[in-house]
Amino acid sequence: MLDCRAMPRLAILAGGLLVLALGRPLSVMSDATEAGLLRFRVRFGPEQSREPLDGRLLLLISNDGSKEPRFQISEGPRTQLVFGVDVEALKPGEAAVVDADALGYPRDSIRDVPAGSYTVQALLHRYETFHRADGHTVKLPMDRGEGQQWSRAQGNLFSPPRVLSLDPAKTGTV
Repeated sequence: MLDCRAMPRLAILAGGLLVLALGRPLSVMSDATEAGLLRFRVRFGPEQSREPLDGRLLLLISNDGSKEPRFQISEGPRTQLVFGVDVEALKPGEAAVVDADALGYPRDSIRDVPAGSYTVQALLHRYETFHRADGHTVKLPMDRGEGQQWSRAQGNLFSPPRVLSLDPAKTGTV
């Protein structure tokens, strides 16, 4: 049975994230020298964008290798894991970090992921900046012709899926 109390977390994580990129890769970097709790550093190169980007960085973790993790997030009982952080003016080559403080769905934190082998993918759901007439500035995801399908939206960046052994208690930085 689906826990309806968890629904707002998915909505917050997605943050209107119903948009994704076609073929614009992110890199999930590995640094075995950094010890400590599990965390992920994600960056994009100047070939993806020369400009700094705003958006919601999603880390998708799946124990089902049948398809990319970005296509396995849902509000149903078969959903896989997603953790997200906002990025603002993230520069090409600069790393964003997703760690135990990142809000997750359906698990609250990366520290709650059981040790095991997973397919991992990163996705940057890009936001556009709007300067309102009342003087406020807001950053929002926009429909780019795909009907707010964040896992398929053009302009978003995503990494190729990687199979990794994860242990939140022992693994350092990926």
